[in-house]
Amino acid sequence: MAQYRIATIEGDGIGPEVTRAAMAVLTEACGAGALAFEMLEGGAGHYTKSGEVLPDDTFAGCRDADAILHGAAGLPGVVYPDGTEVGNDLHLRLRFRLDLYANVRPIKLLPGVLSPLRAFEGGGIDYVIVRENTEGLYASRGAGVVLRDEIASDSLVVTRKGTERVARFAFDLAAGRNGAPRDGQRRVTVCDKANILRSYAFFRRICDEVHAGYPDIAIDYAYADAITVHMLKRPDSYDVIVAENMFGDIISDLGAATVGGMGISPSGEIGDGHALFQGAHGSAPDIAGQNAASPIATILSGVMMLRWLGRRKVDAALVSAADRIEAAVGKVLAEGRAVPRDLGGAATCTEVTDAVRRALV
Repeated sequence: MAQYRIATIEGDGIGPEVTRAAMAVLTEACGAGALAFEMLEGGAGHYTKSGEVLPDDTFAGCRDADAILHGAAGLPGVVYPDGTEVGNDLHLRLRFRLDLYANVRPIKLLPGVLSPLRAFEGGGIDYVIVRENTEGLYASRGAGVVLRDEIASDSLVVTRKGTERVARFAFDLAAGRNGAPRDGQRRVTVCDKANILRSYAFFRRICDEVHAGYPDIAIDYAYADAITVHMLKRPDSYDVIVAENMFGDIISDLGAATVGGMGISPSGEIGDGHALFQGAHGSAPDIAGQNAASPIATILSGVMMLRWLGRRKVDAALVSAADRIEAAVGKVLAEGRAVPRDLGGAATCTEVTDAVRRALV
């Protein structure tokens, strides 16, 4: 039996609770011994004790592992001298040092979950946002300029290499999907502000060039302001959306809100050789230690991890386990067996976890 090393960072706040929940479900689905979780230190809490948010041995463990599973990071008031949050720096450092250039956020309405979009309460939302993860406005992280306490500036960076590879990732992803729910068309939508800024016009042009290699996949375009309207009015028209870093960050959270919120929204940060998976939510320190957090986002991030690892290692058992976990989550929610509090239920983190484990077939 193949065994895969999973670098695991519980992090801060609810991070330990949701991480352990995901580990329990993943182990149940894959069988004992298939996944070796290597527990590593890191995050804002570790920073307050050691002065390090990402220790060298933690980075080495992540670099050498088959995949990375992360809970959450960040604590109120734990900031650097420039005011930026320490917790975010954990996965940002991993992102840049391991070149995790594609941030993947599935936006899917799960069975039994009510969307705030009344027209889609019966389903029909199923698309993926692919956010360029190493460039854009966030490339200025740590390098912005403040002059005389009067002027502050950050630079937006778009390169040909960075855009080509994230666009290719998006088209490859679309090629393996079933298309948009509305018309079944495999489609990549480019989200930008090409009408205003040259950097975004360049981003769009490079996406067009990459599209030439994918004649069976449609391409369309949406300005970042307009897409926020379309994501609410006609979300079923989307299949895969590709965007610059900051725009992708913003619209990903909007998309999550339309399908139930951050507590059930998974994410993956993926490169050519490494990948990190974590729930899209924060560390929620106000409910930490109360067994009140929803583990679903982290469990579904584990599903993404198994699928990525299964494809990479050509291991059909991992892909099968991922499918079974996703089906179990859907069954638990649809039947109301254990509905977490953020979805209007009263189930604890433990109760949701146990229900998903029992629903595995």
